[in-house]
Amino acid sequence: MPTPTPASLDADQTRARLAELTVVDVRTPGEYAGGHVPGALNVPLDRLDRAVPALKEAAARGELVIVCQSGNRSRTACDRLAAHGIPATNLTGGTSGWAARGHALAHPAGPAPTRTPWAMDRQVRLTAGTLVLLGLLLGLLLHPAFQLLSAAIAAGLVFSALTNTCGLAALLAKLPHNRTTSCAVDLDTTLARLRQG
Repeated sequence: MPTPTPASLDADQTRARLAELTVVDVRTPGEYAGGHVPGALNVPLDRLDRAVPALKEAAARGELVIVCQSGNRSRTACDRLAAHGIPATNLTGGTSGWAARGHALAHPAGPAPTRTPWAMDRQVRLTAGTLVLLGLLLGLLLHPAFQLLSAAIAAGLVFSALTNTCGLAALLAKLPHNRTTSCAVDLDTTLARLRQG
């Protein structure tokens, strides 16, 4: 049985109700530091399971809106939360859609990051393209077996599309430039804020 599509709000609807919503940004801390919906709390998608109890408390107090860069990771997060019985609304278009509508993005307090990481989908495209190209070139220049690398990446992309998951994004999210910035708030602090309301 297919998973029902989560409820959604667009950027204008969210902005109009921002004071009454709990907004959770599921991007990496580095992406979050680069600009987020004002008041959004950062709970990276790969750490969502740890946040389930606090998110359940927050959802019991009011509507929980999940956001990412484009709306894909937030939709995945909504589905995962629904499996735990937590209703969540997806911000369609993500922070890209928010900014495109002319709404300001907030930045964490403290010194600005020297370099903001690329959005995760851009990192995935660069990494996948580089690995496919590398496999093809090494297959032509050194040994045909290197072409298996290209085939493996292609299979991973097909699997990613069919399951609406991305193992490569989960792996890239663990890299140091995506994990920490001088501005990122640690997860324990975020969970405490979610519990306080």
